[in-house]
Amino acid sequence: MTKNDSVRTALALAVRADLPVLLWGAPGTGKTSAVVALGRQLDLPVEVVVGSVREPGDFAGLPVVRQEGTWFAPPRWAERLASAGSGLLFLDELTTAPPAVQAAMLRVVLERAVGDLVLPEGVRIVAAANPPDLAADGWELSAPLANRLVHLDWEVSPVDVADGLAHGFPEPDAVRVVPPSRAGVAAAKARVGAFLRVRPELVLAVPGTPERAGRSWPSPRSWEMAAIALAAGEANAATEAGVAALVIGAVGEAAGFELLSWLRTLDLPDPETLLDDPDAPLPDRADRLHALLGGLVAHVVADGGAVTWERAWTVIGRVSKTTPDVAAASARTLAANRPAGAGLPSALLDLAPILRSAGLMP
Repeated sequence: MTKNDSVRTALALAVRADLPVLLWGAPGTGKTSAVVALGRQLDLPVEVVVGSVREPGDFAGLPVVRQEGTWFAPPRWAERLASAGSGLLFLDELTTAPPAVQAAMLRVVLERAVGDLVLPEGVRIVAAANPPDLAADGWELSAPLANRLVHLDWEVSPVDVADGLAHGFPEPDAVRVVPPSRAGVAAAKARVGAFLRVRPELVLAVPGTPERAGRSWPSPRSWEMAAIALAAGEANAATEAGVAALVIGAVGEAAGFELLSWLRTLDLPDPETLLDDPDAPLPDRADRLHALLGGLVAHVVADGGAVTWERAWTVIGRVSKTTPDVAAASARTLAANRPAGAGLPSALLDLAPILRSAGLMP
């Protein structure tokens, strides 16, 4: 598998998981063609909007006076996406868009709003940019906009180009991906949260230079995107390289590699196995226990069954005997998601002091 195969996989996963993506690459390397092909494979209409030839009003909307007040009218491309109900919005040449245009595009990425029009949930956002040193009149990407995107590096293989010129450029293999489930995302967030308990200094690490701030870096927002990327990879049994590209693209190389290395050492039991075997061995490290209980609670909440909910308290009770602070965090979430008709298991009596400390019992 070439590097661009991993990037194509990462791009497809991100689109299905509704993660905004930015492809970095030199001009003329096929970024637009790849996005258009992906839209065709996913049966999504594609709207290409070139930032370098747009004005802020093309994203913030143009004021139109009406009887009931002023309406910020969206451009035609936004109306077409809204009418279709789904699609790919491809924002090209971000680094050749001046700061005022980037600021207007920020609201599109963050709030999915174009003027007074809100794009449907079925619209996905993909962007592309040339490195500033390769872009005519290039600008560094603003830090707020950069931190709302997953950054992927698009490279060209000389062999692929040579073969394509000689024999034609083949259509990429059809992409079949599914979005991650809510339970999968919740479990992935629990694992990422457990990692950040070990490395709290990585929760927010704003780069000190405009060049680095214009790429991926750790923040609460980008860690959430990394968790969604992990869940998307697991839902599709994606390659490790594809998932790694997304995680690193969300939080940067240093933080991303550290998270991925930490995850490889977890080796946690499956939640169903843990619920079926109350005596199953538990990890002895607090960070692994946080990840274990987070995944267990996510599984129980997604299941929604009273029996599963009651059985989970036995596991939390075991953890409370060695690390009550870890048990309290999961007990709070589990108690807040009690299914209708669920009884109070005897394990809750042993957990009374922990529940009081968590504010869940008088």
